[in-house]
Amino acid sequence: MYKTIFNIRNKIMSLTLSENSFQSDQIATNSAEDVHLSDYYSQQLHNVKQEIGQVIFGQQEEINQILASLLSGGHALLVGAPGLGKTKLVQTIATVMGLSAKRIQFTPDLMPSDITGSEILDIDQEGHRSFRFIPGPAFCQLLMADEINRASPRTQSALLQAMQEKNISIAGKDYALPSPFHVLATQNPIEQEGTYPLPEAQLDRFMVQVNLTYPDLQTEKNMLLATTGDHEANIQSIMTPDDLIKIQALVRRLPIGEQVVDKIVELIRNARPETTKEEFIKQNVSWGPGPRAAQALMLLTRARALMDGRLAPSQEDVVALAPAVLRHRIALTFGARAENIQFEDVIHLLTNKVS
Repeated sequence: MYKTIFNIRNKIMSLTLSENSFQSDQIATNSAEDVHLSDYYSQQLHNVKQEIGQVIFGQQEEINQILASLLSGGHALLVGAPGLGKTKLVQTIATVMGLSAKRIQFTPDLMPSDITGSEILDIDQEGHRSFRFIPGPAFCQLLMADEINRASPRTQSALLQAMQEKNISIAGKDYALPSPFHVLATQNPIEQEGTYPLPEAQLDRFMVQVNLTYPDLQTEKNMLLATTGDHEANIQSIMTPDDLIKIQALVRRLPIGEQVVDKIVELIRNARPETTKEEFIKQNVSWGPGPRAAQALMLLTRARALMDGRLAPSQEDVVALAPAVLRHRIALTFGARAENIQFEDVIHLLTNKVS
């Protein structure tokens, strides 16, 4: 049956070859096994979103962006006002995806060892002394960094190593973090007193910045009815860490059309004042995204296609994910800020050019 499905899908893809400009060698990588895995995991991810929806109301596009970052092996920064359910969302995702999770409340007096762990002097029953490493909360599969911008740069640098290298160095020794390892960090855009802006190097390590907004009228009514009664939703684990690792490998094997690749490169290069032809970008953007942004878009578009049950991404995926990938990788000039030009204005211009 899977061979039949594979033949049918390959025939459909060949009919749309001229429209989407797929590379033939990439189409060939879609084996019958990958077709079967895509169907299976697409249904599993659909169940994941349904389970999350029992606790988190609305924010469907934002949830898709966070899940896409996890499926792509990346980290996500959640930005939103207090009371929008950022912490609850991260806890729910950890439960539904079967990941071991820990939470760190970032404060100005937080030390790097409070994240990574530290060595202590241990004395055994015979009186022999030796140093023993006590792992910190970073040794988990899903780390929630709550209000990440409240920690000092020294502490943020410890988290930066964990995010980028997936290991931690203590007293000259490297300790590998569990696999998979992801950081979902939250940030309050309103209260800026006593905060430390995240350095550009750390912001670039987040695959996406997801902006959470206030719910619409009907969603807020449903939320009130569901959360103020005596019944609490009982969510179940749908996936396992091994499932997530297999999906991340599958995402990297999904084919992507040459035209989609061209649009990603065009979008990223147009966002840089050095390589763009747009005068608006040259005048209002001081620096733009690097190649890591293009890499993130390549993976995220594949993950979004998989969640939708498709075997390859489209240009619509690029446009839909561009704001989450670019908004924390672009810096506006002083003149642009003085004229109240927003990041969304720049991204809207860029995505309009792509679409």
